Amino acid sequence: MRAAVLRAYNEDLSLEEVPDPACPANGVVLKVLACGVCRSDWHGWVGEHPRVKPGQIGGHEYCGEVVAAGPEATHRVGDRLIAPFILACGLCPACQSGHSNTCPDQRLPGFTEPGAFAEYVAVPYDHNLAPLPETLSPAVAAGLGCRVTTAWHALTGRAALQPGEWLAVHGTGGIGLACLILGRAMGARVVVVDVVAEKLRHAVGLGAEAAVDARAGDVAARIREITGGGAHVSVEALGIPETTNGSIACLRALGRHVQVGMPVGHTARMEIDMNAVYMKNLALFGTRGMPAWKYPSLLDLIASGRVDVTPMIAREIGLSGVSEELRAFNGPTPPGVAVVTDLAG
Repeated sequence: MRAAVLRAYNEDLSLEEVPDPACPANGVVLKVLACGVCRSDWHGWVGEHPRVKPGQIGGHEYCGEVVAAGPEATHRVGDRLIAPFILACGLCPACQSGHSNTCPDQRLPGFTEPGAFAEYVAVPYDHNLAPLPETLSPAVAAGLGCRVTTAWHALTGRAALQPGEWLAVHGTGGIGLACLILGRAMGARVVVVDVVAEKLRHAVGLGAEAAVDARAGDVAARIREITGGGAHVSVEALGIPETTNGSIACLRALGRHVQVGMPVGHTARMEIDMNAVYMKNLALFGTRGMPAWKYPSLLDLIASGRVDVTPMIAREIGLSGVSEELRAFNGPTPPGVAVVTDLAG
């Protein structure tokens, strides 16, 4: 099969013919229909993700059609499925308590084993996969596996966002746009922050009530002014100290900060204003992925038309275009996300 392989950090992925994946006994092999290109892939490409080593096939936001099923699999050949990026065992205490995104035995295609920047991908623990609704295109579905699912769990399972509350979103990439769209659907009032004017305009077009250009400085003060005292919930979607502290500082008393951006490599440890946390009685939440059992609630929203995530998809590309998209994450990116829909191109 054709695959895009990481051979050296910060260099173009190598387009190669590699062996087709073997089918796991407890899983399936998918013919990849689409795969998103995510900032998390970029962390591996630049060498800052501790689990991603040369030789890795990336790609963790994917959907596909089952072409082989193991004897213990829960799905069958021909099924069209969406995969969360965390594949949980289903048996451990974390899984049994409903927190499968914290499973200690999780499998991670794209990070610890071959991912979906390829024509086929092996998926163990296939009980995590959900049926692809007929009304959802593969390009849109691919973006659900990381960015939209993570945003959904951040807002519902962690921050418990309520109608009428102010939601601040720091960074309007894929996660940020997903938080904006879902937050609006949940009845929140949303203010977004970015350094790219085009992305701020795009976010306002998607329903953001206010947009703050971080280049003008003092983001937190401006958000407190816009919201009449501070956001109730603030999502950090980049994983860097500047936006993390901005997120904490923009909250009102008893506010909730949600760390969605990945702090890894040189940002894994950062100084934050714990005095603000203490003085304002803030809650800090970390979140990563989404328990697979929450897929139906999210898919129902999308399939019913109550949530439209199609504006997130800006570009459909071939496999040969992944390197260019990864390189773009080195600086401010244009609005929307890229999805690989031509796995032979």
